[in-house]
Amino acid sequence: MATSATIVSVASAHNCDAAQLRLRNDPRLRNVPWSDLLSLRRHEIAHELTLSLPWLLASLAAAHWRLYPLALLASFMFFLTGLRQVHNAYHYALGVPRAATEWVMLALSVLMLGSMHAVQVNHLRHHRYCLGEEDVEAMSARLPAWRALLLGPWFPLRLHHAALQVGSPRQRRWIGVELLANAVWIALVFAFLDNRVLQYHVMAMALGQCLTAFFAVWTVHHDCSDGAFPARTIRNPLKARLTYAMFYHVEHHLYPAVPTRRLPILARRLDRVAPDLGALKVF
Repeated sequence: MATSATIVSVASAHNCDAAQLRLRNDPRLRNVPWSDLLSLRRHEIAHELTLSLPWLLASLAAAHWRLYPLALLASFMFFLTGLRQVHNAYHYALGVPRAATEWVMLALSVLMLGSMHAVQVNHLRHHRYCLGEEDVEAMSARLPAWRALLLGPWFPLRLHHAALQVGSPRQRRWIGVELLANAVWIALVFAFLDNRVLQYHVMAMALGQCLTAFFAVWTVHHDCSDGAFPARTIRNPLKARLTYAMFYHVEHHLYPAVPTRRLPILARRLDRVAPDLGALKVF
């Protein structure tokens, strides 16, 4: 059974803090079962670890045949499913040992560009300081949509800089390894292999990184700092399926250890006792 101690608290931003405290102390949530959602079966683990692979192969194949609109669509879906994988990895919710999870983040760092350990540092702080001054990840949530889009490359650069400042020595070592792996990968693709398809992939991922401030943060947190809840969510089953359940975000903030694939189940349980949690929708 869940207890109030499992609810993630917010340390700053007074309005968001008050909302999070209300949720943490909400008696309706104290008996919501969630621990049974933590474990994954072997086939579910295999699915999570390979979730983005079909979209990666589809994007490379479309780029090979110069079908770039299809390639961009597949690349977008690869980036989305890759975000789901690393998001679960940040919370060690992939169903594999922690050591294996670190290597999953390294692999996705190269495939998606950047250091996923750097993003992890900021993401865990985001849960601790949700929408507050120390929440670097949420910097775009306090902006209008057009300004969140214009953050572009500054957002991932800011995340990496912040992670190197506040990360532990172990985290900084992983960040260094991942940035070095990125440098080697980019040099191979553009200076040695001179492969048009791989060059397309790297440029598509660079574009994806420039859009994360909007798609991965603003969409789920905009206009929440003064509201009753610190995040938005989704309820339409078709929309949830098309977005790989990535937008059950208020549920994720309440129970961050629950794997993404289990969040629809958690949402139904919460709706039975606290339907108002689904008031703010992502779209």
